[in-house]
Amino acid sequence: MNIWPLVDGWVAWDDRSSTEFYSDEPARRHRLLEAAKVAGADWVLAVDPDERFEPGLAEAMPRLTAAHGSMAYSFALREMFTSQHYRVDGVWGQKRQTRLFRLPTQWHPQPRPLHTPWDQMIPDVQVVNTDFNLYHLKMLTAERRAARAALYTHLDPDRKYQPIGYDYLADDSNTVLEVITPERNFMPPHTDDGELWMPQTPGK
Repeated sequence: MNIWPLVDGWVAWDDRSSTEFYSDEPARRHRLLEAAKVAGADWVLAVDPDERFEPGLAEAMPRLTAAHGSMAYSFALREMFTSQHYRVDGVWGQKRQTRLFRLPTQWHPQPRPLHTPWDQMIPDVQVVNTDFNLYHLKMLTAERRAARAALYTHLDPDRKYQPIGYDYLADDSNTVLEVITPERNFMPPHTDDGELWMPQTPGK
């Protein structure tokens, strides 16, 4: 498993048998945090199955988690457009995600139902940016990008939770790609199975 060099243990949300096309995001996260607390965790590294951290993070973990107080760390989110290239033009090169944080004793009871960063669930958190990359594999094909745009347009038709909307996800014009350098390449190497990896939205 790709996260083992980074963590002492893990908890997971297994929804492979679900018949729902989408499930409640805050509820999933709250249950995962509760499970991490029960397991005795002091820090949480939040990662989805279609994501990979660059290898240098493993060596830095003891230093990062030695910090005191309500701390969280953000990572540059790299949306993969090929197995070795991520997109950097426009909004694509600006994306960041907070994924490493001290397990809070409490969290905001009513976060937004969509697109809520993990750190916004934690009261009075201090976020520090890191230079490490987080690679996202779900956007690797044009079909998945179009399906993702359709899904979130259906869930948030009035752009209440993301004012820029979702059409940009399927817009490949003026694409600028950057290659992963060998020392920052994730492991294990990605082998694409050709599947959509996306739920089927109603009416599609």
